[in-house]
Amino acid sequence: MSETFTNPNEAGDFRRKVTETRRKGLKRRHRAERRFRVFGFLAIFAGLFFLAALLFSVAGKGFSAFQQTTITLPITFSEQVVDPEGLRDENPRLLLTANYPALVQDALAKTLDLDPANAAEMREAMRLVSRSARVDLRDVVMDDPSVIGKTVDVKLLAAADVDSANKGQIDLSLPETSRRVSDQQAAWMAELKAEGRLHKSFNTGFFTHGASSRPESAGIGVAFVGTLYMMGIVLVLSLPLGVASAIYLEEFAPKNRFTDVIEVNINNLAAVPSIVFGLLGVALFIGFLGLPRSAALVGGLVLTLMTLPTIIIATRSALKAVPPSIRSAALGVGASKMQAVFHHVLPLAMPGILTGTIIGLARALGETAPLLLIGMVAFVADYPASPLDPSTALPVQIYMWAGEAERAFVERTSAAIIVLLVFLILMNLTAVILRRRFERRW
Repeated sequence: MSETFTNPNEAGDFRRKVTETRRKGLKRRHRAERRFRVFGFLAIFAGLFFLAALLFSVAGKGFSAFQQTTITLPITFSEQVVDPEGLRDENPRLLLTANYPALVQDALAKTLDLDPANAAEMREAMRLVSRSARVDLRDVVMDDPSVIGKTVDVKLLAAADVDSANKGQIDLSLPETSRRVSDQQAAWMAELKAEGRLHKSFNTGFFTHGASSRPESAGIGVAFVGTLYMMGIVLVLSLPLGVASAIYLEEFAPKNRFTDVIEVNINNLAAVPSIVFGLLGVALFIGFLGLPRSAALVGGLVLTLMTLPTIIIATRSALKAVPPSIRSAALGVGASKMQAVFHHVLPLAMPGILTGTIIGLARALGETAPLLLIGMVAFVADYPASPLDPSTALPVQIYMWAGEAERAFVERTSAAIIVLLVFLILMNLTAVILRRRFERRW
């Protein structure tokens, strides 16, 4: 709308008012933009702060688990204790039941100059060494029976409380009644350390041992193998099934009400809580098919069902991103529909497909709820020989350790979380690298 003015002063006033109104509106827009930027910065800062706090807390508690206190003792493998009847050649299994704690007790008495007849003092001394020493000495004898009758320096795991005290997690300056390490034990620790018999080393057992009620001998080895079995099953099943389903729905399926229902249900399944898939696994794979509980096979099948919607959606998005001109060009030179899809479209969409697959696997790697429902929370100390054997998974192992009462399990829980986070970061980093390396921009 135009205004007509007879007085030049009125026209000038009107222009000034319009200019002032526009200036005020521009200032309001600039202020709104600055507020939005500030709010965005605060949101990013808050997210990074809480993430850093979480990682710092986990790392601060967990890094100490990668070191373990050991005590080196001169163990005399007395034949009177290990094989009193001399029947080891006829029946080597008799060596499994020998009184190996007695060997530890004799070694402590000699090393610390104790009176073996003083039962209270010997019990106090035996609390320096992990109860897994019996198994360690048994393994030494079973691996090399020639040590019987000899004295050999053997590294034994320190008890959990001694390990915590040696790492500085127990304040020895507190009154004796306020800590789990007595003054006498602290004095023996100082003596053993001065002699070079008590020291810290890299905790290889954390990566090789299985579940244990003793925190000093507990590890993630068995859970890691179970996780590998499950992830292998998920990859072998979900990748071909998911990609094939996505190709059919995107390239070949007719657009009708039936396919619309399928697409809607796939999108809904991607948002279903994971515990629902656990209930489905219990009913279908264990209840109906009769597969064994706590088996990696069942866990892999459940995680496959949970991962399939993610892979299908990611694959369809990757196929849609390929320009229609690629399909038209292939069909124009005489290629069939299948040749156009598999020879031209699919190779160009492969980076997106691999990215979606890795993200789906990363999600499955961190799942706990469905695995708890199918019984993978069982106490498993031995390595599973096949996917049908009882096993557990790394997230479930973390869940089990988090519920333990002993303080030494706290650092192992955090250390297992660190290992899991490293794998998740590596998988997501691989997805980013693949996308940037092979992505084609049209």
